[in-house]
Amino acid sequence: MNTPVSPSSPMPAAARARLLVVDDDADMLRLLSMRLGAAGYQVTAVGSAEAALSQLDIERPQLVLSDVRLPGRDGLALFDEIRARHPSLPVILLTAHGTIPDAVEATARGVYGYLTKPYEARELLEKIAQALALSAPASPSHPADEQWRAEIVSRSNRMADLLAEARMVAQSDASVLLRGDSGTGKEVLARAIHRASPRAKRPFIAVNCGAIPEALLESELFGHMKGAFTDAVANHKGLFQAADGGTLLLDEIGDMPPALQVKLLRVLQERAVRPLGSSQSVPVDVRIISATHRDLEAAMAMGQFREDLYYRLNVVTLTLPTLAERREDIALLANHFLAKLAAKYGKRSSGFAPEALKALTMSAWPGNVRQLYNVVEQVCALSTTPLVSLALVQRALRTPSAEVLSFADARQRFEREYLVGLLKMTDGNVADAARLAQRNRTEFYRLLQKHALTPGLFKSDTGAGAGTEPSDPVADV
Repeated sequence: MNTPVSPSSPMPAAARARLLVVDDDADMLRLLSMRLGAAGYQVTAVGSAEAALSQLDIERPQLVLSDVRLPGRDGLALFDEIRARHPSLPVILLTAHGTIPDAVEATARGVYGYLTKPYEARELLEKIAQALALSAPASPSHPADEQWRAEIVSRSNRMADLLAEARMVAQSDASVLLRGDSGTGKEVLARAIHRASPRAKRPFIAVNCGAIPEALLESELFGHMKGAFTDAVANHKGLFQAADGGTLLLDEIGDMPPALQVKLLRVLQERAVRPLGSSQSVPVDVRIISATHRDLEAAMAMGQFREDLYYRLNVVTLTLPTLAERREDIALLANHFLAKLAAKYGKRSSGFAPEALKALTMSAWPGNVRQLYNVVEQVCALSTTPLVSLALVQRALRTPSAEVLSFADARQRFEREYLVGLLKMTDGNVADAARLAQRNRTEFYRLLQKHALTPGLFKSDTGAGAGTEPSDPVADV
């Protein structure tokens, strides 16, 4: 049951927020839906924990309000399942049989609120408003609020949870460690966090720690003074100073050389950098986001990554799912990329054929979103029709065609390819081609006519002259 938002909502700030209400008492469910709808919320009401979990798969709300006593799985069991799937989704439990130990257990497990029936309507609305204020919305309430995550295209619940956590952590200065396989979009998420933060108007700078030689990385990060080394012909501000007031992304932090890890740790502790060749430290105010596809715990165990630096960087960890773990986004991303690339290449591409879209959705995607972008770019560049075909997608994916020809079609294709090959070899000379095929000229002409092949089209300029066949179409023979 969905209750529309009341136009006279006493809580304008709550408008558009989606709530999932769970209660097996139909009358109580109806009353809650009416009360919350009048307060400006969009309400989806269900009668069991199983129905609630199914609804969560369809659309993620911003808060769950559930009775404790439910048929089958109870409210606490429902909360445990929600917490496993959606760690940042707040849950408020209602019960007519509440006790202090029950409330203590519920809050200890992470339930945001616990109210005993009968409760005051104002108390319930205040509790909901507090929970929504402290949690990030599953989706922005106004189009302008979407700008921070404009580059991230997704309908995945898993990504919705990740973005909710990212938006919350963006409001603080806590260091963030982004984990995920190559191509999952770690830099894109880092930019989104920067745009959602109070530092949004200051610089965002990204550096790949594994792509710069150790001898240059220190100067690149911390700067150098003129004469600090042979090629230092002028003072150079490092990336820490360039990012002052903003955000610095240390991509592939797991590949940073051990000697530089020590110097980076000192910068993070002192919030100041000392350029090479200088005796003075320069204060810097930089928010650090680091990213890696490596297992840093294993690297620490092997002595390749400093434990003290790890805990400095890993205040909050956000893990990006692989593209295979968010398959519901593949078609959305493919069409989004195609629209952008069609404009870039001046193509009239309007979308993918259904079979092509299915092939994209079912592919393994070891290279994740980056690989999908590259595949879409290739098919867009090569496509000659508005609708991208399955064959073009299979070619870009380097997968064999699933087409199985009938015997008659396979024979037809072989005959034509065989005849074309003979005509190329003989420079369009039918007599020579018929001799190679061990067929008389009359039979050979009939084969050419069957496949609409014109011998004259296979003649080279140098081959024309005495002794060659006429270039008339076979249809005229």
